[in-house]
Amino acid sequence: MRVFQTRFLPLIAVLSLGVLVGCTAAPQGGGINDPYEEVNRSWHETNVALDRSVIKPVSTAYGTVVPDPLRKGLSNVSDTLGIPGTVVNDVLQLRLGDALHNTARFAVNATVGIGGLFDPATGMGLEERDSDFGETLYTWGVGEGAYVVLPVYGPSTERDAFGLIVDIALDPVGNLLGNPEASYKTGLKVADLADTRYRYSDLYESLMYDSADSYTQMRLTYLDNRRYELGTPIVAGEEGADQAATYDIYEDFYE
Repeated sequence: MRVFQTRFLPLIAVLSLGVLVGCTAAPQGGGINDPYEEVNRSWHETNVALDRSVIKPVSTAYGTVVPDPLRKGLSNVSDTLGIPGTVVNDVLQLRLGDALHNTARFAVNATVGIGGLFDPATGMGLEERDSDFGETLYTWGVGEGAYVVLPVYGPSTERDAFGLIVDIALDPVGNLLGNPEASYKTGLKVADLADTRYRYSDLYESLMYDSADSYTQMRLTYLDNRRYELGTPIVAGEEGADQAATYDIYEDFYE
């Protein structure tokens, strides 16, 4: 994890400047702010090529070889290890009820759930209540900023990109674990992402490979979903906008 943070120090500096200086509120009526479209399209094409050559084959092999119950269990462990970071953001947002809820969820799954391998907490009414530092920045009044495409990670905004870096840097579990335990946590997260890519391969590939303009479609998908989560205006003037305002049409894809 520390190696990962060090490699991304230049990106941290750039994104920090972008968030602190350049972030503005989303355009009125939920428009699109994409001043870096040329660079973004280049990174999008690179990510598509990487998905075709590496990510898709790896996720397909993982989903085919590893039994579904084991994949689900590993994803549960990864999710459980991420809960302390969510609690930190709950506190920063002054959502103390959610902080207590997520703390209880972590305690139950880490003990009764055998280190998070199982998820008894959901059956006890302690469902997942996710959050991140991008949402914390939103709560503090930081604007969405421009749309950006990150290497490997994909669609984001200046605010959420900076939030992603902070979440990685301040991860309580990652910072407490030494080596090689920290690398195990990273490995679990990679396995979780591979499982998600495998489970939703048809939907993902219909967006990435089959769209007439996959860049525009992914941008719309991300912004609509993120703004829905935060309760801000979705992209105006697009087909399906009214339905998306009351129902998260991309919930399965991003969960």
